Amino acid sequence: MTRFPDLTAASGAPAAPLDTAAILAAVHEAAYAWRIDTDVLTWTANAAAVLGIADPAAIATGRGFAQFLAPDNAETRFDAVMRSGRVDDGSGVPYQVQYCLQPDPGSETRLWLEDTGRWFADAGRRPFLAQGVIRVINERREHEQRLAFLSRFDALTGELNRSHLTDLLSVALEDSIRFQNSCGLALLAIDGVGRINEAYGYDVADEVIAAVAARIRAKMRAGDLLGRYSGNKFALVLKNCTPDDLSNAADRLLAAVREEVVPTSAGPIAVTVTMGGVTAPRHARNTTEMLARAQESLDAARARRPGSFVSYRPSVERDAMRRANVQAADEIVSALNERRIFAVYEPIAHAATGKPAFHEALMRVRRADGAIMPAADVIPVAERLGLVRLIDHRMLDLAAAALVEDPCAIVSLNVSSNTTADADWWSRFAGHMRAAPDIASRLIIEITESAAIQDLDETRGFCSRVKALGCRIAIDDFGAGYTSFRNLRKLGVDVIKIDGAFVQNMLRSEEDAVFVRTLLDLGRGLGIATVAEWVPDAATASALAQWGCNYLQGAYVGPAEDRPRTAGGCSAVPASA
Repeated sequence: MTRFPDLTAASGAPAAPLDTAAILAAVHEAAYAWRIDTDVLTWTANAAAVLGIADPAAIATGRGFAQFLAPDNAETRFDAVMRSGRVDDGSGVPYQVQYCLQPDPGSETRLWLEDTGRWFADAGRRPFLAQGVIRVINERREHEQRLAFLSRFDALTGELNRSHLTDLLSVALEDSIRFQNSCGLALLAIDGVGRINEAYGYDVADEVIAAVAARIRAKMRAGDLLGRYSGNKFALVLKNCTPDDLSNAADRLLAAVREEVVPTSAGPIAVTVTMGGVTAPRHARNTTEMLARAQESLDAARARRPGSFVSYRPSVERDAMRRANVQAADEIVSALNERRIFAVYEPIAHAATGKPAFHEALMRVRRADGAIMPAADVIPVAERLGLVRLIDHRMLDLAAAALVEDPCAIVSLNVSSNTTADADWWSRFAGHMRAAPDIASRLIIEITESAAIQDLDETRGFCSRVKALGCRIAIDDFGAGYTSFRNLRKLGVDVIKIDGAFVQNMLRSEEDAVFVRTLLDLGRGLGIATVAEWVPDAATASALAQWGCNYLQGAYVGPAEDRPRTAGGCSAVPASA
């Protein structure tokens, strides 16, 4: 149990009165009373020590105290009392003010004081007496100033931060519209900062960023504004700037950064920046458009080559594509919300017998008018707009439901590269496996070869997790990405699906035939089942069977169906060759 000190004397008598002066001295504060009619200023005994003033008599009057105040104070105690504009109702008028005191006018020492008190009026309602306490708040003032600085400026470079720069960009654009001239916005990105981080560490990368900011600052025109837009990116607002001015500034700034190496604690580092820009209001009507079009230009410059500059130019084709993207995004989202995305199941047959072995779940979208959109028209747009993961969620639900409905069905399901790292998809996937454990052995997850080789370690982890839950792994479009034999072993692949671009013409192209036979031999040698895609006719199917292909898919096998069809009982789960 917590014990509190006894505030009474041992005899039970009340404790001695509080020593106010001692308490003020202990907390390094001083109290005062100011008789305004006589200007007499009475202090507690510790006032001179708190204020650092050698002669206490020097501050015995209000006028004397004012001699020690810094000349640039916006407000003082005198202002708070004599110019408050408030009326004393009998209980006094509170005030609080901060100001700067110079104990030695010949020294640079400055003390920031917080002065808190209450003034009282005489019979004529004029200030008569002020009583209060002062405290030194240098540390708090410095902290507040630091916070105020960081609210507008970047801590590393000292330049404007993104928020403050955006506000000033809005002002510059409004001025350009008002005065009928133009302004420019340039985004500059330091090239290869990720490599610098990896090779030298983040501290050295920060040195590079700060040095680049200084070089840009040194080559700016007076009146232009520079800010740190993001980690390795700067934004430059150019006032009264024509397209030619923007181009000239780009030449000057790019050269300033690349001409000399940047000295760092890890040694000299060669640095370049890439730049994109836009002028307004000619090519942008508001701040949002300026930022978006400057970023678009920067992206175009990066695609061209590092260290280059691209100025925004209108494009009818680009604007039309964006309108189409917006329309497509609305269509996809509406289709998801209204359950108009559904699955069809394309059969995959045994090469030796032609009997159905399993089915691939293919996505289709039924438009609001009833027309069907094939996956080829939807998936590229969904990937570009970041909506493909939502489609993958829907397709997983549909495939799982089909497997539950038909205990003999075997289904393969495509998963996009973005979805492999989607925690929500994984949670959904594991939930289906827990709810119906028997479907795992009848579900094959397909990933494209190009996606698999983007990040082999990440793909290997994905495959391991899928197989740990009892499912199989297939590599789709195999042969397009040149996956090595070693990579196939690392991924633990069960099925490879040979890219149909090689299969469909293999009887007319000796090169395609050699390539397909090589992939089939590879699969057989590694003990991996093979599926030939886009099989067009019986002759191609016969050749594939003779060459040892396990399964066929395409127009020859049959069109997609509403549900996976199982003929003559349950088929065996596709196994390794």
